[in-house]
Order: sequence, then structure tokens, then C-alpha cells
Amino acid sequence: MSGPLKGIKVVELAQIMAGPTCGMMLADLGADVIKVEKLPGGDDSRSYREHTINGESAPFLMMNRNKLGIAVNLKVEGGLAVVKRLLANADVVIENYRPGTLDKLGLGYELLAQLNPRLIYCAISGYGRTGPYADKGGFDLIAQGFSGLMSVTGLPGGEPMKCGSPVSDINAGILAALGVVSALLSRSVTGKGQMVDTSLMEAAVQQTYWQSALYFATGVNPEPSGSGHVLAAPYQAFPTKDGWINIGGANQANWERIATVIGLPRLIVDPRFKTNADRMTHKQELAELIAGRTRTRSSADWILNLEASGVPVGPINKIGEMLADPQVAARAMVVEVNHPKAGKTKALGLPIKFSDTPGSVRSAAPLLGQHTRVVLMSLGYSDKEIKALEKGGAVACA
Repeated sequence: MSGPLKGIKVVELAQIMAGPTCGMMLADLGADVIKVEKLPGGDDSRSYREHTINGESAPFLMMNRNKLGIAVNLKVEGGLAVVKRLLANADVVIENYRPGTLDKLGLGYELLAQLNPRLIYCAISGYGRTGPYADKGGFDLIAQGFSGLMSVTGLPGGEPMKCGSPVSDINAGILAALGVVSALLSRSVTGKGQMVDTSLMEAAVQQTYWQSALYFATGVNPEPSGSGHVLAAPYQAFPTKDGWINIGGANQANWERIATVIGLPRLIVDPRFKTNADRMTHKQELAELIAGRTRTRSSADWILNLEASGVPVGPINKIGEMLADPQVAARAMVVEVNHPKAGKTKALGLPIKFSDTPGSVRSAAPLLGQHTRVVLMSLGYSDKEIKALEKGGAVACA
């Protein structure tokens, strides 16, 4: 399984999540991704020791499969020369340093574009490379707050709440990967590389499509709506006899099916609930009436009956339940890899399927410096030169 990006060489100068998400996606699609980790210590996510597998950081293992790993000290002349030689014939470089950091090291876009005019330079930052906040750093939490996401997440009247998943980081990585692939397509026509510039801020703002649309229309700030939808009802989580389920009545036909299945067909003609606008006006009343019925039977029973009538419905799984679901298995969204220290470990699979050029998960995340020697040899360094670089602290070999 070679993947649609077979033959594309990517250098990842990134750590923790947004940049590594981009690199991981490109690697899963077949690109040869070389992860350059800083010395000392490597990627900061290696230090997340609260959750390990045989001493290896579980977060690092998750985000860095399918990559070759080299360890380089960019503050040592020999280490900087290694990276420049690596980039001289690369197709893509991914970086998520604070803007200006790599420029000081001679690895900024303008200099690298001269070194390698075909290079796609992908920069992921807190707020983007332009504008009054360009010099600010950024984290997922900060981006979620800035974008308004935390103002619309959680229960009505509750404290500001961030999404349980780091959506800014992950979405920034996805946007970066899309940008890289688009730039590669453009390069196939023009022959020229370019900069791809995205940020955690923009990745979070993009998640507010519905809420921003409502503000543009009304001038009123949307409020948190719990599990409910801002535009349709009933469309939310409901309690059952043994747990919770999600019911999606996002159109009139599904609403009428829901009312019938739960034994309240009279609500279909009730003036409070006749149209979606009526139901949104009386959303809380409607939720209480439906919950009064859903509490009487099990989740599995309701899912069976609602699905039989064509209503979109589903369980509210815990992570372990999701990972064990047969549909997740059928779509190869849980895969197993062998790690030299952690042994057999599980990872999430590739969420994009191709009929002719499938991507794949081929290898586990690297040890710190695991592939330094083989990568440097491929760049023309002799064994003697590699040993000298290692002795001088410019590189580390596992």
C-alpha cells in the first residue's frame, strides 16, 4: 500500500499536536515524513509521562506513527547544516515554531525558497503569520476561548467550557495537510513551491460556521445549548432507562416519526411543535416531554425502534465503547503497530479511504534519534562524519 503521496518527501520541524497531525496525515497518505526532533529531550509530548506504554509516552506514540525520526540540535552549527541539507531536496517542510524563530536560525521561508524553489513551506502558528497578533504564541485552549467556541459550549448558564477534544490543534493540522496537498497540486503546474500559512485561531474560528451565521443574521451572540442544536429541534441527547442516546429530528419528517415512535403522535399537531420554528421557540418544553418517554425504556430498545422507523439515532459512547464498536473495526479505525520498546500498541487508523491508492499505518512512532544514522547516510554523510556530529552534540542516534 503506497498511498497517493508516494514519493513526496516531508520534513517535520514540529511538535506536540497541530504540526504532527499534519505530518501524520501526510505520512498515512504515503509521504516519506522525516521528523526532526530537538535536542535535548525531543518532542515535548515525549514528556507527557502520566500515560505511558512500557515507558513510552502514549500521546507521542499516537501522533507520530509512519515517520522516520532524527534528533538534531539546531543551535549547533553541524545540526543546522544537517537540516539544511535535508531541506535542499525536500518537497515539504512543516513547522509550528513561534513566528520568527526559524528565521533567526536561517530556516525561514525566504531563505529556504532560495535554497529549494520547489519547497512547500507549511507554517502553523497561534494566530497566523500576518496581522497584529502574528507574534503571539498560541495553544488550543487559548484559541478555543478567542474564537468564541468556549462561549457556546456547555450548558446554558454554565461557566465557559472548552471542547473535550483539542479541536483547534487537530483542525489546524487537517487544514495544514489540505493546504500542503493543494500547494503540491499547484506546483505540478507551475513548478514552484509556496508558503502554506494557517493557525490555531483560524482552525477554531472555522468551527463556528453556524454560530457566526446566526450572529451575522441577528447581531445577537449565541449562547451554549448543551447537546442541542442551534437551528433544529428535537436534535439532542435524551436520557433513557439505562443511559443516554442522541436523537436527530433535523427535519419535519423525522420529527413526525419521533413523535409517533415515542407514543406522542398528538404533539405533531400541537401548535407549540408544528414547525421547526415552533419547536425551537418551545425547545425546553419539547425536550422535557420527549425525555419523559425516553426514560421508560433502555437505550438499545429505543435505538432499535427509532432506527426501524428511519430516525437518525445513536448511542452516546464512552471512548472504550467507541473503540470496540464493530463499525469502527470494519472501517479499520483501530490498527496495531509494533514499537521497539512499547511492543504491540494500538493507534487510530486513517479516516480517508481510497479505491486505488489506499493509505496505511506502516510503522510505530520512532524512538528519539532512531533513524538519525540512516537518514544522514542517505544525505551523503560518512560514518566518520556522523560520529563526529554525534560527539559534538549536533545529532543523537538511538
